[in-house]
Amino acid sequence: MQQKQINIHQQILEAKSKGQKLLAILLDPDKIAMEKLGDLLVKINQSPATHIFVGGSIVQTTILEDLIAELKQSTNLPVVLFPGDPSQISPQADAILFLSLLSGRNPDYLIEYQVQAAPILKKTKVEVISTGYILIESGNETAVARVSKTKPLNRENFDLALATAQAGEMLGNKLIYLEAGSGAKNAVPLKMIELIAQNIEIPIIVGGGIVDLHAIQKAYNAGADLVVIGTAFENDSHFFES
Repeated sequence: MQQKQINIHQQILEAKSKGQKLLAILLDPDKIAMEKLGDLLVKINQSPATHIFVGGSIVQTTILEDLIAELKQSTNLPVVLFPGDPSQISPQADAILFLSLLSGRNPDYLIEYQVQAAPILKKTKVEVISTGYILIESGNETAVARVSKTKPLNRENFDLALATAQAGEMLGNKLIYLEAGSGAKNAVPLKMIELIAQNIEIPIIVGGGIVDLHAIQKAYNAGADLVVIGTAFENDSHFFES
């Protein structure tokens, strides 16, 4: 399918201004079997998804380029990189969430990997979207906490989460991503989403621990502009029929 070049950040801003909610399906290359990709693409094309995110905390497979090429060929959705490190950059993607892990104090994830990624991205036409990434405690240790060697923010400390999001906005982040983590036991608290949404101007992405349509709607109602689903969608062929 032929895709036209779009400004994805601008698209997200326009959707927010109109009150339109967005949905991204997150695909981890390490969890994708290319021989089963066709079935997954059918599910994606039949879903209400508006974006495809690609990436993981650790991507050891070599299928990243093939996966993105197939996604671009077989869907009309923008493909956005959601990288765990600079090795997960592909010039074929439409955009990249240029993540800074604001909830942790590991310098690799605050600035070091960004320094390594910058010259690579400069050689591509990939749209770079500065994103403040905030990991929220979810009831179990997630891959991103383990790999980044950082602790998530206490899920009951709403003031700290808000201050962290506001700091990201003041630093110039274009998006704030509230993350419970892949396979999270608990999603980001709705009251936390609501508090942050009421006190920052930039769009909010929410992901992790969202297991059904009802949970997606509740995140939207709390103030999420874009919700990310991954594991639950891949494991349930009837996810959007519930």
